[in-house]
Amino acid sequence: GIIVLPDNAVPGTLAKDYYHIKNEYVLEVDITPNRADACSHYGVARDLYAYLLQNGYKAELKRPSVGAFATENQDLDINIRVENQEACPHYAGVTVKGVTVRESPAWLQNKLRLIGVRPINNVVDVTNYIVHAFGQPLHCFDASEITGNEVIVKTLPEGTPFVTLDEVERKLSDRDLMICNSKEPMCIAGVFGGLKSGSTEKTTEVFIESAYFHPTWVRKTARRHGLNTDASFRFERGIDPGSVIYCLKLAAMMMKELAGGTISSEIKDVCAAPVPDFIVELTYNKLNSLIGKVIPTETIKSIVLSLEIKILNETSDGLTLAVPPYRVDVQRDVDVIEDILRIYGYNNVEISDTIHSSLTTKSETDKSHKLQNLISEQLVGCGFYEIMNNSLTRASYYDDLESFSPSKLVMLLNPLSNDLNCMRQTLLFGGLESIAYNVNRRNADLKFFEFGNCYYFSQERKTPEKELAAYSEEYHLGMWLTGKKVSGSWAHTDENSSIYELKAYVENIFTRMGLPLQHLVMGNVSNDMYSVALSVNTKGGKCVGTFGIVAKKHLKAFDIDNDVYYAELNWKELMRAIRSAKTGYKELSKFPAVKRDLALLVDKHIQFVEIEQVAYDTEKKLLREVSLFDVYEGKNLEDGKKSYAISLVLQDETQTLTEAVIDKITTKLIKNLEDKLGAKQR
Repeated sequence: GIIVLPDNAVPGTLAKDYYHIKNEYVLEVDITPNRADACSHYGVARDLYAYLLQNGYKAELKRPSVGAFATENQDLDINIRVENQEACPHYAGVTVKGVTVRESPAWLQNKLRLIGVRPINNVVDVTNYIVHAFGQPLHCFDASEITGNEVIVKTLPEGTPFVTLDEVERKLSDRDLMICNSKEPMCIAGVFGGLKSGSTEKTTEVFIESAYFHPTWVRKTARRHGLNTDASFRFERGIDPGSVIYCLKLAAMMMKELAGGTISSEIKDVCAAPVPDFIVELTYNKLNSLIGKVIPTETIKSIVLSLEIKILNETSDGLTLAVPPYRVDVQRDVDVIEDILRIYGYNNVEISDTIHSSLTTKSETDKSHKLQNLISEQLVGCGFYEIMNNSLTRASYYDDLESFSPSKLVMLLNPLSNDLNCMRQTLLFGGLESIAYNVNRRNADLKFFEFGNCYYFSQERKTPEKELAAYSEEYHLGMWLTGKKVSGSWAHTDENSSIYELKAYVENIFTRMGLPLQHLVMGNVSNDMYSVALSVNTKGGKCVGTFGIVAKKHLKAFDIDNDVYYAELNWKELMRAIRSAKTGYKELSKFPAVKRDLALLVDKHIQFVEIEQVAYDTEKKLLREVSLFDVYEGKNLEDGKKSYAISLVLQDETQTLTEAVIDKITTKLIKNLEDKLGAKQR
């Protein structure tokens, strides 16, 4: 809108100066998941206070006094009953009667807007202010909706329906802690309010709740219902148990100041037992060893005290410490050492001029890493891009699959979302997500590869003595091709990627690793991941990989229109297969290679790979290459038959091959093809 200023307003005056608005500074702080204690302004200030003291600044840590809190009457007495003290160790409440719900004053609205919180009304804004200022979630119930003037903290039978504030009906678990009145549930404890649990413009009496809910209970309930709120975010990480009563008193005092009314009950406080401090034994030797520097004893004691860690006992060797329960991330001596170093300053620890090291011998792991880097460079040289996808994936990808049964999924106990609720059994779906992402951004010609673990569960291997035996992981290599192999070239017409291109890349990997095709067996495989697929096995029957054309139903799930060609190699089995293999340079043969062509009539279901396998099995010493240069189906052939034209390359490294030797090899090969595949020479 337009603001009309009086005539005496001086042009050019800054608006903030004219309206006497103070400067506000907003600091954005990234909090690591382990620092639940710093999820508030006071929590950050508490850490900053310790740092400032150790760096020579005069600092004082203050918070508003609640010494003036007083109960004015007993006109609205609401009882509290906690039936599950494991899930709710501490629950407290107080009532304020005669409130007027209206807009908050400008100062409170401005403070909330500055931190990205939308002001609602004075009652709700007070609770939002306190949760961000001190990290204690609060809830204001309309006291008139609390039937029987009693709040009961309990669980309800499995499947009980409950409508939350977002007007969604949810089926409760018997492990969901609920805040109830004497008649019905009002709120999912620590997570989300019910449809009638909040205050409205007509509210005149409020019951303010302040509690400490067990983090595990809140976390499981929030995940179970797919809810993530400011309250659950803090409760599931662990709040300060000591702030429950303080924040309750502060909320009641602010409510009285901003909404009017009187504090109309004593604080009802149900506490099973105070949450104990974490007792930690800290030795100076371990601290100095880990940090790499001898820190003066007085400095160590000063730092721990500034972090509100009590010193229970002191000896020449170290300290016995009591860490406050709001520091859920500091429960071991190494955690205390990390905190001391953080405040002392990493930059104050000099780089040591002594290197402590130990010698280790080469292992199979070293060989695996070396070959992994080698193959990565080879694929990058062929135009591939390496991708790295999350090992967590969506269980729905495996619905109705036979090749990767849902019963073998490793499920997460507390998934962050339904999209990441299990561990992957195959690399395929992560790659399809990457392809879909790129295709949606007009990048359709793709070559990807990925190294990563796949995870499996087997109920048959599980025993009471060895529960972890049911879980296993395998290291795999995945390769994806889609789109065009050649596009927009002046020298070549456009050419689509194909299964044969992928097969060549797979064969080149085997060759580079010292595993010639003669040592492998390829054959058709029935796999619902593919529309057409081949398996690659060792002579001993171990599968080292599969490759083929991804089934259309999987591509449809990702809105991918083009064919996708995919190969997945079992890296662990590959490493076993090449355990004794050696690769190296050798001199080119001085003797000429000989080429012979054969035309073979075979059944339509016979694939070239089967002919190739028979050829290599027939002549292991002199046969260098088998290639296919023509396939014919049509006139002049029997029904159900097709013709393959293949080329054989023979070479001896010690002498020139004679016609007699060549004829002997080809005759033997033709006979074996006839016996094993029913092939006939044309």
